[in-house]
Amino acid sequence: MPRTKVYIDGQAGTTGLQIFDRIGSREDLELLRIDEDKRHDTEERRKFLNAADIVFLCLPDAGAREAVALVDNPDVRIIDASTAHRTADGWTYGFPELSAEQRAAIASSTRIANPGCHATGFISTVAPLVKAGVVPADYPLTCHSLTGYSGGGKQMIAAYEAGDRPGRLDSPGLYGLTLRHKHLPEMQVVCGLAHAPVFMPVVDDYYKGMATSIMLHNQLLNGVSSAREVHEALAAHYAGQRFVTVAPFDAAQQTLYANELAGTNELRIVVCGNEEHTTVTALFDNLGKGASGAAVQNMNIALGIDEATGLA
Repeated sequence: MPRTKVYIDGQAGTTGLQIFDRIGSREDLELLRIDEDKRHDTEERRKFLNAADIVFLCLPDAGAREAVALVDNPDVRIIDASTAHRTADGWTYGFPELSAEQRAAIASSTRIANPGCHATGFISTVAPLVKAGVVPADYPLTCHSLTGYSGGGKQMIAAYEAGDRPGRLDSPGLYGLTLRHKHLPEMQVVCGLAHAPVFMPVVDDYYKGMATSIMLHNQLLNGVSSAREVHEALAAHYAGQRFVTVAPFDAAQQTLYANELAGTNELRIVVCGNEEHTTVTALFDNLGKGASGAAVQNMNIALGIDEATGLA
């Protein structure tokens, strides 16, 4: 049986390397590898892009758009890990747990936009609640998202791991202070929100793992009056999913750690609170379900095989 040909454009970046780690030893795939000195040769890239069955784009936005323009083989399926196409017409958003219809769309699509890491956490909690009518589309949402430094790519990783790094990197760093983070468009569009959330990302001194939280005033919600009922709505939505689960409700929950699911493709939703206020937190690996693991999951779905193939 012929193996599926896979090409990673941007194979030297963090996401590209992580995808390779997940699929490099798979016997059902044939990885096409461009020579290191030709990674920026347009014609050589064109050849590889059109020879593959599956292409992963692990590039800046402009590079991703350029790569798509180089593909003229209609049979090539592209999974773009950049921000470039996440709200673009003709592209399928790669979060299969949104609905059965979303999973089917991924399975049949030739253009799949892989979600952003912070957006994954936000959408996993907000989209089902909006769909169920619990969170109104015009709710004034706020979101706090804590990530390990690997999410910042090679330069940030090098800065955090340098022996002479500045002392300020020992503490959490708030960024995106203009409140115009690049993940906001997909967060708003995919969730069907009237307004983008107020979103505060935070990077801290650990390698990988995320904790993305929303905070809710229960009196502004529809049809629920407690954190427990919010939990029930989310548990119903994700029942039977392989990679996204909802932890049992625990009113006495004390502490959550952002790196709990590092090294996996799991995403666990934890609901906390009481009759007045609710917090909903998504715990996952920013390099797993937040990036490379999600990309491989989307490839598996597009190929019609078990979505967990090659994933922990």
